[in-house]
Amino acid sequence: MKTWGCARDSSDSEYMAGQLAAYGYVITENKEEANLWLLNSCTVKTPAEDHFRNEIEACRRVGRPIVVAGCIPQGAPRAGFLKGVSMIGVQQIDRVIEVVEETLKGNTVRLLGSKKVEGKKVGGASLELPKIRRNPLIEIIAISTGCLNQCTYCKTKHARGELGSYPPDEIVARAKQAFTEGVKEIWLTSEDTGAYGRDIGSSLPELLTSLCEVIPQGCMLRLGMTNPPYILEHLEAMAVILNHPRVYSFLHVPVQAASDSVLNDMKREYYIADFKKIVDFLKERIPRLYVATDIICGFPTETDEDFEETMKLCSEYKFPSLFINQFYPRPGTPAAKLPRLPTQVGKSRTKRLSDLFHTYEPFRDQIGEMQTVLVTEISTDGKFYVGHNKQYAQVLVPMEREFMGQMVKVKIVSAGKFWMVGEPISVEYAPKDVLSVLSSTVKTVLSPKFILPVLSCLVLLRVGYIVFKYRK
Repeated sequence: MKTWGCARDSSDSEYMAGQLAAYGYVITENKEEANLWLLNSCTVKTPAEDHFRNEIEACRRVGRPIVVAGCIPQGAPRAGFLKGVSMIGVQQIDRVIEVVEETLKGNTVRLLGSKKVEGKKVGGASLELPKIRRNPLIEIIAISTGCLNQCTYCKTKHARGELGSYPPDEIVARAKQAFTEGVKEIWLTSEDTGAYGRDIGSSLPELLTSLCEVIPQGCMLRLGMTNPPYILEHLEAMAVILNHPRVYSFLHVPVQAASDSVLNDMKREYYIADFKKIVDFLKERIPRLYVATDIICGFPTETDEDFEETMKLCSEYKFPSLFINQFYPRPGTPAAKLPRLPTQVGKSRTKRLSDLFHTYEPFRDQIGEMQTVLVTEISTDGKFYVGHNKQYAQVLVPMEREFMGQMVKVKIVSAGKFWMVGEPISVEYAPKDVLSVLSSTVKTVLSPKFILPVLSCLVLLRVGYIVFKYRK
């Protein structure tokens, strides 16, 4: 299996892997030994689609059966490079076994339908499906599919369609189950988490409030991307939730451009003043709120003056995470029909914004502080464990086995552009973990490996005492 794209795509792949493994298939990282390749795609950017296409061609060269999933086959099933391959729709991942079985028999299967209940679109496949998590400590829960936007540059809407939300009780049940399985961190994901529930008479704050009631001590929840229009009406409630001790004070809210005229051409349905209101309001009420945002450089109607407004915004707010994307015309979108700016203009603006982003270090003022971080990952270089503090900023800690999956109190001793380094002070075990440690200690003390050496030492001491006494 190979996956491109967002956390939602990763969650879909984990569900498909879980079903296949439960049925008896073995998931392998070795392409050569695989009997079938399952490729889960992303359609947001042209490079991701190019990589996906290249992987299909590589699979054909070695003569393996192919099953494709994700947004590309769902949004463009008639694409020439998909001819003759089996497809699983974004809402059909619960039928992956059926598709794989038929494909291995030499058949081509295409399941691209939408799931509906009483004629109304729903979230998709059941959240109760078996899953193989890429990280056993992190559960990714898709709370909805599709969105309410009509952004002129986006092709994801072609694949995911209109909004379809899962009922709150199903999401809460999935979270509770994940915690019982040892998960320490929940990620909520969708194409737009802020729009959650508008189709079923619920809302994101209502869901989050219910989830906060079931998050155990020593665990955390991270909110996924939300677009500005759908968080404006919930600012007070969101401030309360993001201040909750078991919810990361983290918000990913894409602005895309700081020019109202460009936002209008993108059909983003908000003004730059709305974005600023969101950030300013929440920053005033949430200590060190971590705000991540996205920028598209070189949109067809973006003028030099428009781009300067974007530079000014990023210089003012100094976002700790800034996802900078050069505009790519996605086939079938309204923006693809607009006259493109010269390629060099897009590249130049992307570089200027990237250079600005690298002029500041957002974490330097935290050196010397005591912080508590939840450790859930290994660093990309394999030299540290990675924890996240309340703001979801990365903190590197030594690779001590007992730290993984625990809340660790650290002193921040240095900081870089994207991370801090923490010197461990203590481990804050959750109640269940305390019992586990005590149980493990008792088992160790009572084990033959421990008792036999101790008894041997006692016997030797006793013999030594008797010999000493006899000689005396």
